[in-house]
Amino acid sequence: MPKKEMPAGALILLILRVLQSGPVHGYAIAQKIYVLSSEVLHVEEGSLYPALQKILLKGWATSEWGLSETNRKVRFYNLTPAGRQQLEAELADYSRVAEAIQSVLKTA
Repeated sequence: MPKKEMPAGALILLILRVLQSGPVHGYAIAQKIYVLSSEVLHVEEGSLYPALQKILLKGWATSEWGLSETNRKVRFYNLTPAGRQQLEAELADYSRVAEAIQSVLKTA
């Protein structure tokens, strides 16, 4: 089955949601999104790390270096209180847009 493109704006929302569960490194974020989406959403490194950088610059997460499960030096990302607020705002926006799309699909 061909790869599906990530809807615009969804990556930040998904990363914030994954970070809500606790500190995690970049590769694990991508893997979790892939697994939890039933292997539909594949996050490329070229999209993931710029999105993580944006999240750090906005103050929605912090990061620190540590060791992965395979003893590799990796950067762990952790959601901040501002990130939790942003996640709630993003979830509300997503719900509103999804409901609007469903309304058009059902009534058009």
